[in-house]
Amino acid sequence: MDFDVVIAGGGPNGLMLAAELRLAGVRPLVLERLPERVNMPKANGLVGVVARLLDARGLYEKVSGWTGPPAATPWFTFGGMRLDLRDLADNPLYPIQIPQPRLERILEEHAVGLGAELRRGVEVTGFTDHGTHVTVRAGAEEITAYYLVGCDGGRSTVRKLAGIDFPGVTDDDVVSRSANVRLPTAGATALPVPGHGDIPPFSFYRTTGGVFIWARFEDTLTVNTMEWGPGPDDDVPMTLEELAASVQRVLGADVPLLPPNLDRPPLLRRLAGNNTRIAAVFRHGRVLLAGDAAHVHAGMGAPGLNAGMQDVTNLAWKLGATIHGWAPEGLLDTYHTERHPVAQRVAMQTQAQSALLAPGTKVTALRTLFEELLGSVDVRRHIADTMSGNDIRYFAGDHPLVGALVPELSITTTDGVVRLAELLRSGRPLLLDLAGVGSVAGGWRDRVDVVAGAHPDHPALLVRPDGFVAWAGISGQGLVEALTRWFGAPTA
Repeated sequence: MDFDVVIAGGGPNGLMLAAELRLAGVRPLVLERLPERVNMPKANGLVGVVARLLDARGLYEKVSGWTGPPAATPWFTFGGMRLDLRDLADNPLYPIQIPQPRLERILEEHAVGLGAELRRGVEVTGFTDHGTHVTVRAGAEEITAYYLVGCDGGRSTVRKLAGIDFPGVTDDDVVSRSANVRLPTAGATALPVPGHGDIPPFSFYRTTGGVFIWARFEDTLTVNTMEWGPGPDDDVPMTLEELAASVQRVLGADVPLLPPNLDRPPLLRRLAGNNTRIAAVFRHGRVLLAGDAAHVHAGMGAPGLNAGMQDVTNLAWKLGATIHGWAPEGLLDTYHTERHPVAQRVAMQTQAQSALLAPGTKVTALRTLFEELLGSVDVRRHIADTMSGNDIRYFAGDHPLVGALVPELSITTTDGVVRLAELLRSGRPLLLDLAGVGSVAGGWRDRVDVVAGAHPDHPALLVRPDGFVAWAGISGQGLVEALTRWFGAPTA
């Protein structure tokens, strides 16, 4: 084989998948159709448990600019309503503000540093699934690999070539406008607007005319509007004057928008319509989909990269196990069975937020009721868990931790106190032996790390490479079964 896995798409998900595959000991090739990285902002951050996954690979501090473990935000928004999270124990909404171009640079350095190969200006134009491997056509070249993964966005060529259906809905009556601007009246934490008072950043501010958002990102500001109704034809260029007129319609007030002082092309974009679609299957033979190629939805609450990066961390170790030959039967199929329901929940909550932002007196009444419900800490906890991905339970077990993302822990080992995230840097399965059961895993030492330690409140934990708990217990009961279920038969 030329490579073990070919990845179509060199965005954040494709690059993260390549890095995870290298940690799994296989050889990925990333093919990106664009000749160089686009410096135009797309996504501007990540929110949720993806921050903990980045922390488990030693990337959180590089991406966030903060030291220490992921820090949760005391405030967030849901459907344009303020979500007070200050009284939530173990708040799971970890925000990371980072423009996508800088995120891609960090992930590319990470993947290439681990030995992944990236080729730019090369587009996947076809493939043949031979049953035992795939032949990928990229320009004039043919590349053989065991698997092909489409991380090539919502208009995925790989998905279309594989004939995978992409059912869902399109809301044609929404027009979104975005631009990098200067806001001379903006303060550090609020934008004063006549008739509205101080509008905080990153809030979806709803009025009878639409939705207004402003946000500060490093060296620039971004203004977004959403309006319902027809917009200009696609061939009409978007202008700053068009955005200013949209802001005036939404707020009923003039907000000075000035061109930004940037050394790169500024964001100036209009999008008509809003898609919510999920691929019928995430695996078709030796072709798999991840990220936007597998699911698209509204960007409210920054769900895209949170979901996409969890896709690839779920997929990579299963591909590695399959290629190395120790995967138990059906392991690779669990990628679809675990991640497809998660995509459905992301689609559900983003559609719910879109509905809460729509115009009309009925929606206003619904928002009034919803704001009353937000007075309950249980409601706010439920929403925070849903938006962050903290509610994921891939499977059930005898212990409530089984099937869930492993909690953040500090473990006392013979080398001192270490955070659990530091023990997951290798990307290998981990048996955190807090109960003297490490000898049970002897037949899996070639693929499972065993670390002995102590913690006053937790049992021993078997943790998958994607950070999810495969087994928990205070004795070895059920451990052999869990090791075999997820990591194959033991060596002699």
